[in-house]
Amino acid sequence: MRTGPVLVEGPVRLVLDDGTEVDSDRFTVAICACRRSRDYPFCDTSHRKRVRET
Repeated sequence: MRTGPVLVEGPVRLVLDDGTEVDSDRFTVAICACRRSRDYPFCDTSHRKRVRET
């Protein structure tokens, strides 16, 4: 999960830590697992921009 989103069959309603509810009616919903997304809680593929440390 650290390297990408969690895929969930939609529609879904998410309740965030602050109590905010977010809905999506998409067939498949990509939930951000890395918290880098500008569209959090939904994934915008920001996890791909991370540079791996060796």
